[in-house]
Amino acid sequence: MSNRLENLQNKVLTWQEALQLRGIWQLKNQKVAFTNGCFDILHLGHISYLSQAADCANKLIVGLNTDSSVRQLEKAPNRPINEENARALVLAALSFVDAVVLFDQNTPLELIEKLQPDVLIKGADYNVNQNDTTAKDYIVGSNEVLNYGGVVKTIPLVEGYSTTSIIAKGK
Repeated sequence: MSNRLENLQNKVLTWQEALQLRGIWQLKNQKVAFTNGCFDILHLGHISYLSQAADCANKLIVGLNTDSSVRQLEKAPNRPINEENARALVLAALSFVDAVVLFDQNTPLELIEKLQPDVLIKGADYNVNQNDTTAKDYIVGSNEVLNYGGVVKTIPLVEGYSTTSIIAKGK
């Protein structure tokens, strides 16, 4: 196995490994940003979004929905297109992603509570001011992050780019 591939695989962490790394970064006074998603077919919108998320802190952790978690979201019957290990490795290949952590729950709330990122980030289709936890535009974990003094931000999306629209073009 190539050394570079091993380096990428080392960026895909268990929850415990991510928590340990978070602690090291905290000791070094490095701010940590967190975002999450399925990232099924990586496209320009993802690259733009993730690079801007990385600019919000010294380190970027990406929470990645497992295959079963994606299916629970009911995006489409054939999703995810790419399995979780492939999606994790593709994300890890991005220079501005410092760690990828898979989560199997419906939301990343438990992971956010454990990692306590300094900055929680979602796309602009979410609303920083939404307090109704049942609303579609509510940012899961925002109340928790704000309560311990963290920051919640949204990033503009690149119009015309979504995995759903890319899949639709292929039909």
